[in-house]
Amino acid sequence: MKRCLMTLLAVMTLGLMQAQIKPIVLGDSHAMVKVKTGQRYILLPVQESEDIAGIAVVGEGNNMVERLNVKLAIDRVDYMVPYELKGADLLDITFHGDRRQKGAVGEFVCWREMKYSDTFDTTNRERFRPIYHHTPVYGWMNDPNGMFYKDGVWHLYYQWNPYGSQWENMTWGHSTSKDLIHWEAQPMAIEADWLGSIFSGSCVTRGDEVVAMYTSAGHHQTQSIAFSKDGGKTFQKYVGNPVLTTSDIADFRDPRPFWNEDIKAWNLILAAGQEMRIYSSKDLKDWKYESSFGKEYGNHGGVWECPDLFEIKNEKLNIKNWVLLCNINPGGPFGGSATQYFVGQFDGKKFTCESMPKVTKWLDYGKDHYATVSFYNAPNNRRTVLAWMSNWQYANQVPTKQFRSSNSIPRDLGLFQHGEETYVSVVPSEEMLALRGAKVKNPTEACEILIDTKNQTEIVLSNTKGEQVTMTYDGQQQTFTMERVKSGDVSFSEAFPAVTVAPTFGAIKQLRIFIDRCSIEVFDAEGKMAMTNLVFPSEPYNTLKVKGGKATIYEIKH
Repeated sequence: MKRCLMTLLAVMTLGLMQAQIKPIVLGDSHAMVKVKTGQRYILLPVQESEDIAGIAVVGEGNNMVERLNVKLAIDRVDYMVPYELKGADLLDITFHGDRRQKGAVGEFVCWREMKYSDTFDTTNRERFRPIYHHTPVYGWMNDPNGMFYKDGVWHLYYQWNPYGSQWENMTWGHSTSKDLIHWEAQPMAIEADWLGSIFSGSCVTRGDEVVAMYTSAGHHQTQSIAFSKDGGKTFQKYVGNPVLTTSDIADFRDPRPFWNEDIKAWNLILAAGQEMRIYSSKDLKDWKYESSFGKEYGNHGGVWECPDLFEIKNEKLNIKNWVLLCNINPGGPFGGSATQYFVGQFDGKKFTCESMPKVTKWLDYGKDHYATVSFYNAPNNRRTVLAWMSNWQYANQVPTKQFRSSNSIPRDLGLFQHGEETYVSVVPSEEMLALRGAKVKNPTEACEILIDTKNQTEIVLSNTKGEQVTMTYDGQQQTFTMERVKSGDVSFSEAFPAVTVAPTFGAIKQLRIFIDRCSIEVFDAEGKMAMTNLVFPSEPYNTLKVKGGKATIYEIKH
């Protein structure tokens, strides 16, 4: 037994010795690594508090493969990220920041921890990773992109940094689902090229083909397209990219094309500074400018982003309108990013808002609901949306490391009227009902709570650590309020402790509250109000007190 143990230790030691990487140090901030072939990945150690190191990946014949920005570890390792070698021969690494404070490059801890491997461990190591919300397996995620439904499968692409859990190196990650709840990670869909990083965009289906349109974010932001012949798994970029450019504005991004049967052509809406521009095309390649919308309308506290434009019908009320989603950062009702919208009519060339210019309508009144866009070609004429469940004020600092950010639960949009205005209703998608399990006495880390409200209802979620979230429905004032100041860890950002307030547009009879490990999403059961806020309790909320109402708690099956 002792001999076997000594042999095992010797093999392990030899493996570690072989795995250690020796850099070629060229200066105070410059080093190279000659890549060992034969294994799939090189595992890169990340330290989030450090400056970015620029990595030029060089292949055969000294040809450039790609460039990465990675916060390589200087004196401690927060986590590892994999880089798939794909024919790389050399990593040419430039460190930034003050080297007088960092020490000698050759002594950085990254060289001791950097190693080759055929595998990468994605086992969850985060207590705040949601149970029933979509998250990336590892790395950073922000805007949902290119969502579509085809052949019984929901496709979700997303802004992804596979080389760290903070924003950088934008590509399109990809996940698929058959029920909008259980998601399977797919290989990276669209990678950066010499036109730039891959920013947000959309997908459409055209027969058996899937066409992606996205922003190429290089020195300027331009629009490109790519084609998939295998249902959205892999894409071939169009040789004529970019297909749409401008010279008059820097923020020119997030294209959303859609087929408009009324004009028998494609329309496109995209964000341009603080307005939306609308185009038309017969082939998705040659685009004609039609009009702009946004001057003096709605909130202009920040840059307009991630637009969507679609028609919704309410057969019961016999109303039909076009809805323009406009995500804005900053400028949200309680600071940072949020989703506003406009209701009106669209004739294929021009969107006309039915409200007065200064009227602002928010899709969700929490702090953590942004970049909302809808699935293309959703079944049964549904308008199903997902949002990025975070806020740019603190998204890079929330207390997770293996991954950052999740998506909201899926929601279906409709229309309702209140007073002289038409509003967009928001309800949890029908797929959420399938998650309801048995009734339970106390809340858990993953549950749905139904609250039958009275004119004044107070709801308090708490745990044994004294952490709590207080929610209040005031029927007289027609408001719903959530306070997360004492919700748990709020130390990572001064902008995180907050009280958010939503109008209810009339009486609320029942609330649906969805709790996951780090989020609370509240809906009026009739769809007139939605509020999404992150929370980071040191232990799950396990006590519920309701004053002026009746609660029913269901466990969430997943």
